[in-house]
Amino acid sequence: MILSTPHSHQDWNFWRGSGRDTRLSSVEGSMKKLVWAVAVIVVVASVSVLLVRVLAKRSSNDPPGADVIRVVRRDVGPVVKATGVIKPMVGAEVRVGSSASGVVTHLYVRVGDSVTKGAVLADVDSRELDARREAAEAAVRLAKANLDYGQADFGRKNGLFTAGVIARSELDLAQQAYAVAEQQFKQAQANLADAVTQLDYTKIIAPISGTVESVTTQEGETVASSFAAPTFVTLLDLSRLEVWAYVDETDIGRIRVGQKAIFTVDTYGDYQFPGQVTAIYPQAQIRSNVVDYIAVVRFTRPPPDRILRPEMTTTVTIAQNRHSNVLTLPINAVHREGGRQYVLVPNGPSNERRWITTGLRDENYREILSGLREGDGVLAGNSNNH
Repeated sequence: MILSTPHSHQDWNFWRGSGRDTRLSSVEGSMKKLVWAVAVIVVVASVSVLLVRVLAKRSSNDPPGADVIRVVRRDVGPVVKATGVIKPMVGAEVRVGSSASGVVTHLYVRVGDSVTKGAVLADVDSRELDARREAAEAAVRLAKANLDYGQADFGRKNGLFTAGVIARSELDLAQQAYAVAEQQFKQAQANLADAVTQLDYTKIIAPISGTVESVTTQEGETVASSFAAPTFVTLLDLSRLEVWAYVDETDIGRIRVGQKAIFTVDTYGDYQFPGQVTAIYPQAQIRSNVVDYIAVVRFTRPPPDRILRPEMTTTVTIAQNRHSNVLTLPINAVHREGGRQYVLVPNGPSNERRWITTGLRDENYREILSGLREGDGVLAGNSNNH
């Protein structure tokens, strides 16, 4: 027996109709998303095509690989390049020793410390020299007393001799005793000065201002100055450095005292230190069968944030016959034809060939003597003749 309810068929149609509406709404949403995606793609493609056309039109007048550059002013001229090292000047590196013998009782500095001229670096045991000084002071006091007595006795004897009371021989003896006492006093003073000097040697004093480069004697060590003056510390004045540029023998003939130079070091690769050639050493330096000569480049004290140190490797550029603040162009912008030089100047659909004359040049730039003005634009590309 099959049971049924009065509204079962109607309910089934209702639910079937609701499912169809839901599917239709989903399809309509997907179609809208697809339409939007297609529209975005079309817009992007249109913009891309327009941008390509603009760029193509802009570069159609320039030869391949060419850029527009401007005529600017700069220093230009031939240079000599060399490698070198930073060295202390004469007197900038001092090995501080001791003239006194004894045990090092105090050492006041360490490597890297900054000291000023006259500062105490170390102390040597001074008890023996203190005793010598005290003995010398006592000898001076004794000699002074003898001198005072001899002076007074000579004065009395002189008065008695004038009065005819004593003989001439007694006056001569008094005069001699006074002269001997005077010389003994001077000798005692000299001995005292020597004792004070020797005592001063027990304090190791900085002869220059600088940085402690090394310490070779420690507290508790015994030093003996009778054989060789022992070195306590080595001081270096970092403000008194110079560059030794090793110039090849083929270039040394072009180097002159007074020429301007610049150099760089690896630790400050983006900074150029200015300097000047102050000396050329006559003795050759032979390294790896290559003959070099040392050109000394002096420079002013660098900025505080760029500290230079001895033995830093440098790249030195020494200027030759250099022209300052002249019109220049990169060498790849200058072309040659038939013994004449020209540049390409942008001018509408075709480029204008403009003839120029040039002067000095270096590795990167040429001096422009005529044919162009400051700020003119030219095309720089591959040049078949520099």
